[in-house]
Amino acid sequence: MTTKLSNLQLPAPAPLLTRGGWSAFIVALIVVCAVAPVLNLWVPAGSAFHLSDYAVALLGKIMCYAICALAMDLIWGYTGILSLGHGLFFALGGYVMGMYLMRQIGRDGNYKSDLPDFMVFLDWKELPWHWALSDSFVATLILIVAVPGFIAFVFGYFAFRSRIKGVYFSIITQAMTYAAMLLFFRNETGFGGNNGFTDFKRILGMPLATQNMRMTLFVLTGVTLLVFFLLARWLVRSKFGRVLQAVRDAETRVMFSGYSPLPYKLTIWTISAMMCGVAGALYVPQVGIINPGEMSAANSIEIAVWAAVGGRATLIGPIVGAFIVNGAKSWLTVTAPEFWLYFLGALFIAVTLFLPDGVVGLVKKLKAKTQAKTSTTKGAAQ
Repeated sequence: MTTKLSNLQLPAPAPLLTRGGWSAFIVALIVVCAVAPVLNLWVPAGSAFHLSDYAVALLGKIMCYAICALAMDLIWGYTGILSLGHGLFFALGGYVMGMYLMRQIGRDGNYKSDLPDFMVFLDWKELPWHWALSDSFVATLILIVAVPGFIAFVFGYFAFRSRIKGVYFSIITQAMTYAAMLLFFRNETGFGGNNGFTDFKRILGMPLATQNMRMTLFVLTGVTLLVFFLLARWLVRSKFGRVLQAVRDAETRVMFSGYSPLPYKLTIWTISAMMCGVAGALYVPQVGIINPGEMSAANSIEIAVWAAVGGRATLIGPIVGAFIVNGAKSWLTVTAPEFWLYFLGALFIAVTLFLPDGVVGLVKKLKAKTQAKTSTTKGAAQ
């Protein structure tokens, strides 16, 4: 028996990406890091191949959204936890970065004070305690992931320990986000109230509103999205990821098998929140504003829509969904702004009824049918 067990050959672990997958990844990396900068910075504005500053800003913003959609896929697509509160974590990362950018304004504000303009207007005499580390870029980078991660960990620990799941979990996540939005709307909290933070001028002492800086942020966002994709791919293909999928499909059986779902659900929930925090931090310097509206219920629901439209439990699907929905939103809000919300609702209903696997799932089915027809034709010919 010992000899037989020693000769047992375990299957080799599957590669992180297939050869075609790595080729697509490298192409995407080249497009983000080389092609886009060349088209924007060196191709003349009159050329048909020129990438405008507007397109750079729009694509950079959508890539931030794509990171949120990828984070949503980890907890909804692979773990079966539908969150309607991920807009909170996105906004928290944005506020941490916004606080740093407000401190970078220095005395260039309207009131020529070391305090942000909104604090001078409200007759504040000194910075509140939670602004203590806002002048340090290193501390800001740490807090971008630490603040959303800590809040997600605390909330998730009590929610998962109480075995709250399904629609009840979705409702309390949205209630948490709505409560935070009301808190941030209050002027006395020191977050700018209804107006939030804006009028940013510098980052790391360098001007923010320049073409080179916009492209730098674009490249950084694209690279971050690709790195998070690889991280997510590694997570879901590991033993940890297989347990997450087992929790999604049959949590009771997982418990009977000797696994406690709590640490697995809590870990992926916290990682997902941190990813959204990073997305929010990249979003703010590119858009130029952050306010409590980012915590609205609609924003959190949209993140779920992106994942559903693209295809859950595919990783690439939510990214595709974020580009499809936000590209359509950008076009419709200009051509027919009054119909945008109707379109979004209709899209979500159509996907739920007719495309449960999303766009990527539809492509896979069509590809499988084509291959099956090709095999049948070859067999008949032989």
